[in-house]
Amino acid sequence: MRSETLQFKNYIESKGLFFTPERQSIAEEVFSSHDHFDADELLKALKSKGSKASRATVYRTLDLLVGSGLVEKIDLSEGRSAYEHTAGHPHHDHLICIKCGAVLEFEEPLIEQLQSWACEKASFKPTGHSLNIYGYCKNCAK
Repeated sequence: MRSETLQFKNYIESKGLFFTPERQSIAEEVFSSHDHFDADELLKALKSKGSKASRATVYRTLDLLVGSGLVEKIDLSEGRSAYEHTAGHPHHDHLICIKCGAVLEFEEPLIEQLQSWACEKASFKPTGHSLNIYGYCKNCAK
């Protein structure tokens, strides 16, 4: 079992929930990829591997994965969401194309410094943050 899956198992059990075979297969699939994905893509990948996980189980498990802090939910606009696992990955932010849905990752130390400064100035203790910038990728901007 992957270390991330074990962390998720411990989180699930700390909530008094069962770590079912379906939840394990969902977690293993999520942690096996470093790409952004949506719930339908995850369900399709699971079904192609013979998983019996239902759509409802996928959505509920994704909510638990987000709650565990091991997965981030990204708002793509217009009610669409994508996910990515963040365990063991450096923090990054996203550029999101509102036309084609492309998600581009970027890291910018200056943005991180400004956020730290803003929190310090307000005596605010952050526990995390997410920055998504919406617009058009170079292909859609043409």
